[in-house]
Amino acid sequence: MSETDPRRWKALIFIALAQLMVVLDATIVNIALPSAQQDLGISDGNRQWVITAYALAFGGLLLFGGRIADLWGRKNTFVTGLIGFAAASALGGAATGEAMMLGARALQGVFGALLAPAALSLLAVMFTDAKERAKAFGIYGAIAGGGGAVGLILGGFLTEYLNWRWTFFVNIPFAVVAALGAYFVIREPAGGRNRSPLDIPGVILSTLGLVALVYGFTRAESAGWSDSLTIGMFVASAVLLAAFVLTEAKVKSPLLPLRVLTERNRGGVYLSLGLAVIAMFGLFLFLTYYLQIVEGYSPVKTGFAFLPMIVGMIAGSTQIGARLMTRVPPRLLMGPGFLVAAVGMLLLTQLEVGSSYAGLIMPAQLLLGLGMGTAFMPAMSLATHGVEARDAGVASAMVNTSQQVGGAIGTALLNTIAASATTAYITSHAAGATTPAAQKLLQAQAMVEGYTSAIWWAVGILAVSAAIAFAFINTGAQSGAQAASGDGEGAGGVGKEDEVRIPVVAH
Repeated sequence: MSETDPRRWKALIFIALAQLMVVLDATIVNIALPSAQQDLGISDGNRQWVITAYALAFGGLLLFGGRIADLWGRKNTFVTGLIGFAAASALGGAATGEAMMLGARALQGVFGALLAPAALSLLAVMFTDAKERAKAFGIYGAIAGGGGAVGLILGGFLTEYLNWRWTFFVNIPFAVVAALGAYFVIREPAGGRNRSPLDIPGVILSTLGLVALVYGFTRAESAGWSDSLTIGMFVASAVLLAAFVLTEAKVKSPLLPLRVLTERNRGGVYLSLGLAVIAMFGLFLFLTYYLQIVEGYSPVKTGFAFLPMIVGMIAGSTQIGARLMTRVPPRLLMGPGFLVAAVGMLLLTQLEVGSSYAGLIMPAQLLLGLGMGTAFMPAMSLATHGVEARDAGVASAMVNTSQQVGGAIGTALLNTIAASATTAYITSHAAGATTPAAQKLLQAQAMVEGYTSAIWWAVGILAVSAAIAFAFINTGAQSGAQAASGDGEGAGGVGKEDEVRIPVVAH
């Protein structure tokens, strides 16, 4: 086990800053999108590619990025990812047309896929004491969860008072400060690299398979589930990912060693977190639409309306999860956490036109944030449960991948459900709306009906997440002694610094 790094808390500041930048970017661009679309002449049909180009590059290359971090060194990969992300952001902010914007977004995704796994691995190897590690990951987890809502506030301010280009340029100071800080402060412990040759077939198959999967769900949202290209993407993804698994079982130095996936606790974490992100995306998506379109909130006011969830998430992550994860088994935090979040989501199924913010939306957000923060903390600490040091980067990337795919599924699935319910409501009530005022009210009521129908699904998905946590995760409390000895197949080869990773919630 390596000695405690005296500069670890300074390092946490720069690593957390990089994490905040990536998470901010996910929601900040959503708010700027209508203005950017108008300025750059992007068609409605191609508008989604501003989001999709980033998601495809990020989701498709995460496993590759994690392996690069293991091979090339986490600090080198982290700094390179930051510099590249800043350059891509500058390109996006200076975009003069559609092609330049989409290219910049794809480049952001590429460098984000380098940055994310490297950041998580670095943080884990620098905090070797169990209680300190819990505190550090609690802070980092709160940023991971709450950063999206901060992005809504910042995006609203920049779009309203400056212009949409600043939602890209704002990444540059974040990246420069984080890169300089990381370069001068971080000292990566020796002996953690995996210098075995790169698995090229695995890189190609996993990247193409994940891109096809993410694109299939993204296309389903706009073209429908029965569209021939949508179905073709799902079939191609299944074939490519099956070929990837077969390849990984046979090659000498696999991109994703199957031992990373097959351990019971890790498998439970990947699955339950991926599902929980579907529900989280549902909340951000529909509550943003509800507040802005139905209730007429400005972008800035909408951002501030999400503050209760940030407060709940910070409290759940740093005060409940981080304090209890060394005392109680993770499933007794994760399962109840997801259930509390499901109760918060259940409250939102009662949304109507003109619902009280203080009486309904605020308490629902507090419960959701509290539950998610409490569940994410131990889940993140188990993300590389018993993994060997040489697999740390790719195991971190696997958590990010499960969340990225969960986000793509969530957006497509819940949007489709909402759109169907809205259409059905308008069809069944259209006869009674004879005046312009009545038609406008019907439109708002139909939208809310769509949102609540989709939110019911999100409630069910969170309940399934809780069930998976209770059923799969059977490890005990993450005490210092247990962490030091390692667990599962990594026993004997893992220091306690190699156990913990935190996922990035990103679009």
